[in-house]
Amino acid sequence: MDQSENIYTFLIGTYTDAADQGINLLKFNPGKDILEVTLLAPDVQNPSFVLGNKEGNFVFALEESAGVKGGEVLSFNLNRTSDSLELVDKVPSFGDHPCYLGLSPNEKHLTVGNYTGGSLSIYEITPEGKLLHQQTIQHHGKGTNPDRQEGPHVHSTVFSPDGSRLLVADLGTNKLYNYKVSPEDEEPLSLVNELSLSAGDGPRHLVFSKDGNTLFLVQEMSAMLEIIGFNNDTFTPKQRLSLLDENFEGAVGAAEVKLSPDGENIYVSNRGDANTISVFKKAQDGTFSRIQNTGSGGLMPRNFNLTHDGKYLLAAHQASNDIVVFERNEENGTLALTNWKVKVHKPVYLFQLPH
Repeated sequence: MDQSENIYTFLIGTYTDAADQGINLLKFNPGKDILEVTLLAPDVQNPSFVLGNKEGNFVFALEESAGVKGGEVLSFNLNRTSDSLELVDKVPSFGDHPCYLGLSPNEKHLTVGNYTGGSLSIYEITPEGKLLHQQTIQHHGKGTNPDRQEGPHVHSTVFSPDGSRLLVADLGTNKLYNYKVSPEDEEPLSLVNELSLSAGDGPRHLVFSKDGNTLFLVQEMSAMLEIIGFNNDTFTPKQRLSLLDENFEGAVGAAEVKLSPDGENIYVSNRGDANTISVFKKAQDGTFSRIQNTGSGGLMPRNFNLTHDGKYLLAAHQASNDIVVFERNEENGTLALTNWKVKVHKPVYLFQLPH
């Protein structure tokens, strides 16, 4: 492929303060030195999480808000020729301040995690993109931190690669929940078991290894990366790795975790006073160690994402209102900040669309 035609396209989820803000589209063409953002859908309130399907013709988003029936979950048709979104459906999330969406591998179900509500909901997706609510599960309990863990706070809902399980991280109860997914049932989710984490961890986001046998979980409040074996519904803690340099002092807020396309590196962002991205590398024995802590290039790196080919990492900064680009060393996975940078109002999520 001609390098000048190598264009990466991302949906951008944001927090909004005005009607002319909402879901954005980013196009990055390194060969032509282009990094630009356009507004796709204005007048969407706090679309802090947004994702698309494999074909790139459907987009799902949420409105992180509160109300009688909680926030909102939205589906859109995406026209890639005109770069435009058409609203298909808008349904309640049945819990306050939804913050995370999960799309099943077969793209027939969508889940939403409600942070303040401490619940999760699942929807069937029709071929036309309509969302049919099937079930809402309310979590109960609390953790040891009276300020952050006074009640349940669901922070992520992640399908296993085969779609048979849904792993739910609850920052408030300080637990990881394992739900069986039975698509043919009227209520598809049933709790299998749960894992209690170290006091005050605050589990936030997680990713699966490609084979589904390992979980990489970021602990927001303790700024730790937890590596957990997951076989036959059994959790086996393997490694607990800090994001912090030895002499670090200050507030932390670990946020996002991503696996490189080759599975050799894990990347984790940390907000607070740190504003870093940590790079971990896999050894021959399968264990990971931290090989780099680099400044994220801005303030409050709530989210970042890697390009599909693993050549670049884009970091979104909620507080400095920008997105910056790192070049990734494909041999060891380390990051080098480039000069590419674009202004965006409170960007908090990046999802790469197919070419």
